[in-house]
Amino acid sequence: MGSKAALLVNLGSPDSPTEEDVRRYLNEFLMDGNVIDLPWPLRRLIVSLFVLPKRPAQSAEAYASVWTDEGSPLINISYKLLEQVRQYTDIPVELAMRYGRPDMESAIVKLASKPEIKELLLFPLYPHYAMSTVKTVIEKAQAIISDNQLPITLSVHPVFYDHDGYIDALVNSARPWLEKDYDHLIFSYHGVPERHITKDDPTNSHCLKSGDCCHKPSPAHHTCYRHQVYRTSASFVEKAGISVDKYSVSFQSKLGRDKWLEPSTLETIEQLAEQGAKKILVICPAFVSDCLETLEEIGMEAKEAFIKAGGESLELIPCLNDNPDWAKLVSGWLEQPLKA
Repeated sequence: MGSKAALLVNLGSPDSPTEEDVRRYLNEFLMDGNVIDLPWPLRRLIVSLFVLPKRPAQSAEAYASVWTDEGSPLINISYKLLEQVRQYTDIPVELAMRYGRPDMESAIVKLASKPEIKELLLFPLYPHYAMSTVKTVIEKAQAIISDNQLPITLSVHPVFYDHDGYIDALVNSARPWLEKDYDHLIFSYHGVPERHITKDDPTNSHCLKSGDCCHKPSPAHHTCYRHQVYRTSASFVEKAGISVDKYSVSFQSKLGRDKWLEPSTLETIEQLAEQGAKKILVICPAFVSDCLETLEEIGMEAKEAFIKAGGESLELIPCLNDNPDWAKLVSGWLEQPLKA
């Protein structure tokens, strides 16, 4: 057995769709300084006074609408992916969530307790870089290793938004839906505040400085979420042979009053209906596992809005989930030599 272990990390989920568990989860999630990037006292004030009094009840109802006999869809699907990945590699692999359970600290300590393990490959299950996803996972792992004085080195798998294998897996998994009769395809990505985009710009002079910044070569693209989601979409439609007039890119899940990336998915869907579109498809490539944001926000809420606006059908294309091609791709990446 080698000296390397791997940890797959996804976002997380409350333990149950009860208001109490959702409140606990939202508090952990929103108090992360990479999610609400404000000074701690102000962040604590906003979360305690404006979010936790009402949001848990609303979110609990939404979670209940997608909860299954097996529990949280995100957690259940992530474990199924883990099982498949383990079939394709001999490397010790564990699963953790950035928020909630299974927690990152328990997983990292467990892997580090094996005397033969000297290297940990951190694999954030996010195709695109954002401070509220990849960055916070890396910082959490670094803190756990430091606080516990674990004798392991940490390596991080890079984002894979434009990797040929990822695009191939995405297109192949979507093929049964793309072969249907439809009017328009929407790429709906989780939104982020525009402030996060400019904060992640290492040049401090490129991101959101012009209308076509995402299409101009720049070192900023290495950490630019907006550029990366546009690259995923462009690579997907090129691979799938979809014309440029038959797809749109939009952003969902806005929280708070700050200016977020636009256009919004809900507005895009309603506009398409008003323009006469009857059958649309929605794919959510920012998520590798179906979750509240795909199943409820798109599969239920957006579908209802589209039909109310005059559309006939909105079909949600499932995420990669535990697709065998995806599991093989992940396991292959885990097998690659670690880079210093």
